Amino acid sequence: MTAKQLRAFLAVARTLSFAEASTLVHLSQPALSLAIKSLEESLGGRLLSRTTRSVALTPEGQALLPIAQRLMADWDNAEEQLQKRFALQLGQVAVAAMPSFAASLLPNALKVYRQRFADIRVEVHDVVAEQVVSMVRSGRIEVGVSLSPEGAPDLVFLPLFDDELVAVLPPDSTILRSLPVAGRLSWARLLLEDFIALQRPSIVRLMLESRLAAQGMALNVAYDAHQLATVGRMVACGLGVSAVPSLCRQQMEEMGAVCVPLQDPTIGREVGILVKKGHELSVAAQALVNVLVEVLGQGD
Repeated sequence: MTAKQLRAFLAVARTLSFAEASTLVHLSQPALSLAIKSLEESLGGRLLSRTTRSVALTPEGQALLPIAQRLMADWDNAEEQLQKRFALQLGQVAVAAMPSFAASLLPNALKVYRQRFADIRVEVHDVVAEQVVSMVRSGRIEVGVSLSPEGAPDLVFLPLFDDELVAVLPPDSTILRSLPVAGRLSWARLLLEDFIALQRPSIVRLMLESRLAAQGMALNVAYDAHQLATVGRMVACGLGVSAVPSLCRQQMEEMGAVCVPLQDPTIGREVGILVKKGHELSVAAQALVNVLVEVLGQGD
């Protein structure tokens, strides 16, 4: 059965007239008769009883009628829904982002997205960078925002901006007393203190250890924590110092810690959009990527 055949059958069943039915479905009477004949042949018997004066449904035609009505209603509904999805008038998209990004820059981008595509529902997963990578890789979500991953040939990374690490200090740290106003703190001085680090395999932890090792330096790790929020609380309580992406600065300061720029070396990494390589994004997801680039990208 084809949609054309079912529409022809329903038009005849509704009007009980080939002349009127041909007008409804915009077919000539010979084309309409051919569609009905083809449908009957495919099913194996007559659906309509025709005489020179009347048209009536056979018992089998009566049985097909409600089925055909449901099928065509579903067909029309599916067509309408897909047209709305392509027009960004219906649908949903899921994005995974690092908590520091989800709580700071993402809301402004989502506001723009909402203003343009108010009928698209957005699901936000605020998870650590490693989970962002995992969720994109598994296909659980279409769009991720994270630090640039290393050794991920199955993913495509679209840079948005660079994010440098900043020192996180207790409010009463002696380091602050000797620091010039708006000055930068050296890594050599920071590493004299007890260090509170994110647990491996944190992307930030691995990046930090690798870049410092290249400079002949190493972390003096006194505490390991899994969440950045925990790191901020521990530093604010005076248990040690840390270093986090500058995206986390507001979060750290709200907890009572003090953030200071770092130098010698300056350590940072690109933040950008992650998508699965070879995977075509939905129209809604591609529109979200475009908005993120427009609102947050640094441009050429």
